[in-house]
Amino acid sequence: MLPQVGNTGLMDPRLAEAIERIYTNERDRILATLIGMVRDFDLAEETMHEAFAAALGLWQSSDEIPDNPRAWIVGVARHKALDRLRRQAAFAGKLPELQHGVERIGNRGMPQSAGTRGEDVFPDDRLRLIFTCCHPALSTEAQVALTLRTLCGISTDEIARAFLTTPQTMAQRLVRVKRKIAEAGIPYSVPAEHALPSRVDSVLTTIYLIFTSGYSAASGDSLVKADLCREAIRLARLVDTLLPGRGEPAALLSLMLFHDSRRNTRTDGDGNIVLLEDQDRSRWDREAIVEGVESLAKALRLGVGDNSADSRYAIEAQIASVHATVSCPGDTDWPRIRALYADLKRVAPSPVVELNEAVAIAMSEGAEAGLARLAELESCGRLDNYHLLPAAQARLLDGLRRWAEAAERYQRALTLARNEPERRFLAARLAAARARMAESATLEPTCDTH
Repeated sequence: MLPQVGNTGLMDPRLAEAIERIYTNERDRILATLIGMVRDFDLAEETMHEAFAAALGLWQSSDEIPDNPRAWIVGVARHKALDRLRRQAAFAGKLPELQHGVERIGNRGMPQSAGTRGEDVFPDDRLRLIFTCCHPALSTEAQVALTLRTLCGISTDEIARAFLTTPQTMAQRLVRVKRKIAEAGIPYSVPAEHALPSRVDSVLTTIYLIFTSGYSAASGDSLVKADLCREAIRLARLVDTLLPGRGEPAALLSLMLFHDSRRNTRTDGDGNIVLLEDQDRSRWDREAIVEGVESLAKALRLGVGDNSADSRYAIEAQIASVHATVSCPGDTDWPRIRALYADLKRVAPSPVVELNEAVAIAMSEGAEAGLARLAELESCGRLDNYHLLPAAQARLLDGLRRWAEAAERYQRALTLARNEPERRFLAARLAAARARMAESATLEPTCDTH
């Protein structure tokens, strides 16, 4: 959302709405271009906001918006950055980089021709920024936080909540990572071809973490943070478009589209969880599913490497496609899902993958087989604090009418859960299990002592 800059109360509502739309749609492209010019994250963001503040006044007085508002904002922000740096000792060192930026922008702030790459060079600026944020010299947490802040425009407070820390701590981390980029001379560029594989891994991992932090919020009042999901999908589309010969971005895009297609049915009108088998599939986003099928076909055609960790996205996308492409829960091919989880465990082993495999075993071979596998996983201790393990056990025990055991497992899951919709769901299931347990106790025949 466009920051509050000046008094917009007297502005024509249509003009205010248009400027807000320009900010929403173009912010990341403008910021990426400015960071490329000034090599300073904070200066680029500050001057971009100053340029939008100028636009609010000038476009209101002229009662029109320039034909290329993005280029106009870039041009104004560039001049403001130059003015700022002229007053600082750093100007001499920044001048060559700023001159490079000037050469890319014409007198009216219009992009110069990019030859065979097309007229608009801005998408490459965004790609450079993604690779800068996801440089392997930075920690995964730093990569995600910086990408959320710069490319997604997520506030420091929101990022802090996602990382379960304070806004002050997160602000300090962001300052440190920006300083590290400057001091280490991390290049604002797409790496050379030979270095792409490792860098693409970091980029895609970061994008997926952004998506999962929105798709299943770890804490808070909402199960889904739709803005984060949309931003992750947008970034994946960007990488897929700019790296068309690679299968990994298409696979990740497919995976996220399949999951996101169910977004509006995962909770009811009161924000309560609706399980996959109970969701209204007629309300799933068919356009997202069609795009997901096409992206998955592209990924499998290009190939992602049988033994590469990147292939996890293609395998996960195939699992998601099994759910997304059937109209009735009873038609789900659970043996196929189980086989895919076995493949996923081979290329990207993790306890969570084993948990999902155990659920697939239960669905394809029966609850007892699933419980046996979950017991093995529990004995390893790697998911001691993960609420979905006891929740999975409880659901299977529920189905076997073993109410007392189910209640104990629901209680354990409730103790571990932090997300409020999940806690409400587990509490309701716990109450139901206890009620059935009490009911079954009253129905048990008593011994005749006479």
